[in-house]
Amino acid sequence: MAVEEEGLRVFQSVKIKIGEAKNLPTYPGPNKMRDCYCTVNLDQEEVFRTQIVEKSLCPFYGEDFYCEIPRSFRHLSFYIFDRDVFRRDSIIGKVAIRKEDLQKYHNRDTWFQLQHVDADSEVQGKVHLALRLSEVITDSGVVCHKLATRILECQGLPIVNGQCDPYATVTLAGPCRSEAKKTKVKKKTNNPQFDEVFYFEVTRPCSYNRKSHFDFEDEDVDKLEIRVDLWNASNLKFGDEFLGELRVPLKVLRQSSPHEAWYFLQPRDNGSKSLKPEDLGSLRLNVVYTEDHVFSSDYYSPLRDLLLRSADAEPVSASAAHILGEVCREKQEAAVPLVRLFLHYGRVVPFISAIASAEVQRTQDPNTIFRGNSLTSKCIDETMKLAGMHYLHVTLKPTIEEICQSHKSCEIDPVRLKDGESLESNTENLRQYVDRVFSVITTSGLSCPTVMCDIFFSLREAAAKRFQDDLDVRYTAVSSFIFLRFFAPAILSPNLFQLTPHHTDPQTSRTLTLVSKTIQTLGSLSKSKSASFKESYMAAFYEFFNEQKYADAVKNFLDLISSSGRRDPKSVQQPILLKEGFMIKRAQGRKRFGMKNFKKRWFRLTNHEFTYQKSKGDPPLYSIPIENILAVEPLEEESFKMKNMFQVIQPERALYIQANNCVEAKAWIDILTKVSQCNQKRLAVYHPSAYLNGHWLCCRASSDTAAGCSPCTSGLPANIQLDIDGDRETERIYSLFSSYMSKLEKMQAPSEGARTQACWTLFLFVSWSVVGRSLEGTLAMPW
Repeated sequence: MAVEEEGLRVFQSVKIKIGEAKNLPTYPGPNKMRDCYCTVNLDQEEVFRTQIVEKSLCPFYGEDFYCEIPRSFRHLSFYIFDRDVFRRDSIIGKVAIRKEDLQKYHNRDTWFQLQHVDADSEVQGKVHLALRLSEVITDSGVVCHKLATRILECQGLPIVNGQCDPYATVTLAGPCRSEAKKTKVKKKTNNPQFDEVFYFEVTRPCSYNRKSHFDFEDEDVDKLEIRVDLWNASNLKFGDEFLGELRVPLKVLRQSSPHEAWYFLQPRDNGSKSLKPEDLGSLRLNVVYTEDHVFSSDYYSPLRDLLLRSADAEPVSASAAHILGEVCREKQEAAVPLVRLFLHYGRVVPFISAIASAEVQRTQDPNTIFRGNSLTSKCIDETMKLAGMHYLHVTLKPTIEEICQSHKSCEIDPVRLKDGESLESNTENLRQYVDRVFSVITTSGLSCPTVMCDIFFSLREAAAKRFQDDLDVRYTAVSSFIFLRFFAPAILSPNLFQLTPHHTDPQTSRTLTLVSKTIQTLGSLSKSKSASFKESYMAAFYEFFNEQKYADAVKNFLDLISSSGRRDPKSVQQPILLKEGFMIKRAQGRKRFGMKNFKKRWFRLTNHEFTYQKSKGDPPLYSIPIENILAVEPLEEESFKMKNMFQVIQPERALYIQANNCVEAKAWIDILTKVSQCNQKRLAVYHPSAYLNGHWLCCRASSDTAAGCSPCTSGLPANIQLDIDGDRETERIYSLFSSYMSKLEKMQAPSEGARTQACWTLFLFVSWSVVGRSLEGTLAMPW
């Protein structure tokens, strides 16, 4: 989701590594230790939470988080909480980084001092305020001035304890006066529309004359100000919650009268003394914030067309995509936007086939095929990561969850055995886990995505043609990717592939390491497998798998996923769990009588149906077949005065759902759209607001079956179900070429005709684009 900004689409994303905290203050009790977790917040909206690290004042988290940011924000904040079993969790401290400062810490491990947190300092949002000073003649003929203060609206106020019922107080303050007035309370909204005007009489000194309306003395102006305080009306006995304030001195009316502007809310200066930063400890973070400023699609046509012709270039080393891989410092830099662009336009298979064939021709030893970090390897890695994530989940997630939950000891290193552990028992536990993982992988061939199978087929054919005397190379060319670079890393670090919500505990992590090593060796089909282990205990353990049936199973699996005539995975009938979690839904009115209230439910999405139940594991209360989903769209906040709502539109009614935060709402909308986008009866138009009190709030149509009034979000290409913006990826590629202009210029050597011509074409295009953007006054932001 992009934010519109001066004719450009701005895409924001952030990748965060939450390392560890240290020197947290001790708990005021006999234990002194704390059970801490860390949250990531956009302003004050929580979008991620780490696991709890128990009994530590220096908790290590080691967690990664990535998200697309679907809205504007001012601060990226991190809060350290101490869990309390009996009361609300308490905040130890926070780190707040302003959006404009994120580039200072780009991709650098940085220790941040935790800052003190109190209710008066936690503010967000802005206020639209207008001031006018008017001259008034009273009935007695006395001239005075009245100040009209108009509170128009607020935006982005925080949600406090799950609700926001804001009101404002407006105060004219000076050395000898303080006159306050109050707006009405606006229920269930953090974007209230007040549009209320308050009048204050401004007392004039005796020396005032009527030469000018606003020619009053300096001391009169300097000592008067308008203060606006925002509050959340609370039913709690502790009183209303402070949301922020702003102060405007009346001297602003000298420059312009009337005066109208947006003001960001500020913390309240109440003179309280906060703790020293070092008293609260510190937090280690690595933050990568990316902002892509994307022009209209026509702007990118020349470069996009040049890139998409890369697969047909002769030789492929003269193609624009291949040249990008050469000029970039890291191949991964080029691979990520290239693969996403080619996937979006359905050209990833011919491109990877072309560069893979060229790499195979340069390879002299079949045992080293695809073993380097080449552009080919990085592009295939990225394709598997994008196209194969659902396949990875349906194949490995149940088994990984079982290993995490059963928590059986599998240590087979005699040196690491704990007291009371049995080497024979641990060996048997590990053997059972390896057998289980090996079985689910080698029987999953029919579920492998088509795009991956087509790539594996081209790798197999290129390798077999190049090394005709080596009968195993057709297998090793494929296994080096599917086992070594796909399944093994996912088993080793399941949290990085969303197979587990957090990193695993040390014992489970050790078990998964041993399983990953064994699976990697089983899949390699090397002739001396035991010798491939450095540890003697691993070589001894591997003897359990030195049977021909394991090699045969691997070959059958590799044959299936690299065959051109394989069965389409869409015909596989087993349900694949795509996403699940708690959300709040509004009753749909399926019963004739009853209130349409809001209830918390556990939602579950598979490739067959979208269901909800009371709690995880309960039988479904309601099910929507995927073919009945006609559209999935955001729901305007004004419908129910609630944020982060979306609607799942069915033939008879819409299901209204509220997600936990803006990132989660976007994730649900995206995946529901992807899984239902091939439905033949998908709608072209929809109602962005709800049907309430006998009419649609958006278009006021009275019939609940009236056609929609706004166009639906355009669906994604049916063959590639990925959320990719082609113009955004082309912009990223342009930025890379622009960053490496000096290397591109040096590559224009006279030795190779086609390659030199391609480099020269790219150099001219990027140079012309830089000049064009400079003239327009808009430059891409690489950070």
